[in-house]
Amino acid sequence: MERKLFGTDGIRGIANTDPMTGEIAMRLGRAIAFLFKKVKGQHRIVVGKDTRLSGYMLETALASGICSMGADVWLVGPLPTPGIAFITTSMRANAGVVISASHNPYYDNGIKIFSREGFKLPDELEAQIEELVLSDHLQSLRPTASEVGKAHRIDDAVGRYVVFLKNTFPKDLTLDGLRIALDCANGAAYRVAPTVFEELGAEVIPIGIEPNGENINAQCGALYPEAVSRLVIEKKADLGISLDGDADRIIFVDRYGKQVDGDKILAICGLQMLKEGRLKKGTVVTTVMSNLGLDRALKKAGGRVIRTQVGDRYVVEEMLRGNYNLGGEPSGHTIFLDYNTTCDGILTALQTLAIMKREEKDLDELARVMESLPQVLYNVQVKEKKNLAEITELNRKIEEVEKSLGESGRLLIRYSGTEPLLRIMLEGENEEKLHQYAQEIVEITKRHLQ
Repeated sequence: MERKLFGTDGIRGIANTDPMTGEIAMRLGRAIAFLFKKVKGQHRIVVGKDTRLSGYMLETALASGICSMGADVWLVGPLPTPGIAFITTSMRANAGVVISASHNPYYDNGIKIFSREGFKLPDELEAQIEELVLSDHLQSLRPTASEVGKAHRIDDAVGRYVVFLKNTFPKDLTLDGLRIALDCANGAAYRVAPTVFEELGAEVIPIGIEPNGENINAQCGALYPEAVSRLVIEKKADLGISLDGDADRIIFVDRYGKQVDGDKILAICGLQMLKEGRLKKGTVVTTVMSNLGLDRALKKAGGRVIRTQVGDRYVVEEMLRGNYNLGGEPSGHTIFLDYNTTCDGILTALQTLAIMKREEKDLDELARVMESLPQVLYNVQVKEKKNLAEITELNRKIEEVEKSLGESGRLLIRYSGTEPLLRIMLEGENEEKLHQYAQEIVEITKRHLQ
């Protein structure tokens, strides 16, 4: 069936407009409870959120829907997305639900779902939920009397998650002597992140820790690393850490205020794990958007890179399929499957800080293990997403460019999953030449798609 609710990462939209309404949230709660309460024993669904104003509205509606189908709901309040995945699995709950639009502005919101194992749902299960939400199938199946569910609140969810995170950091190390500039984006990590780093011994200089429901991601957090970069320079910090609204993504800044992207973090962690014999099958899983420099760095050390389509859940699916334990995206989503089931910004910070401490090197020194190739990205507005394989002129140009780039570069052309855009990415050793090729491809696509 054609997808009407779920996108590449759950359901998302402007809060209080379709599909992010209380009505849809209630129906979604019913559908989730119906599908996941088939397991014998207790029927428990964990629900958490970030700091958006609309979180109250959607949380209440979801809880109502879950209870109306005979399952109990456990509310954890504001907590990072990976924290909700952790609570779900540690409680042996039937499922976990996150109310967050991640890095989007406060007036947006979203809902994503974790299985009892803590993983995002596959497309097929999302399609089943969508069908239940949009039909009247559950109308006659509502329980009554004592079969109606209850709502509970987990008051110590933050504390549980803090302990979990600290236990992922090597027992023989501390963060003593490190000065960390930290931007929590006025989001879900505003209490967790400062506590974790401080309790491990770091001096923390925090910003973005005063959420008011409307300032999440507002000129702060992972989308605006300039804020933490300025703080690093001003306070002479050893590094900067910038999280997004639900803290599943992280952008690092070194002591000079220079960004260190997700590819370089994958290189740093992958090479360290490879050296210590902890990188399963010597493999890092990433997406087609990652820089070729990552492949070169791993190959030089005897490792390799496997690529998936864009989206952290596709990275996780490949990791599970191939039994790999490290993966991520250049945007700052990083998955350490030895510790958690989904991307975790704070956990990623702790693994990187442990390497800094173990190797006694600053972040900028560690980042030298990978040299990024020049990469250019162009977006073309399209009227219609035609089959690219049927555009002969475009395919001739693609063949010509790929032949010219050879093994020292690559070309990727794909439609955006959420916008009417064609994305054109080129990578290679000559940036000027890359821009020339990109502009030639843009002109061809405009002729055929606008």
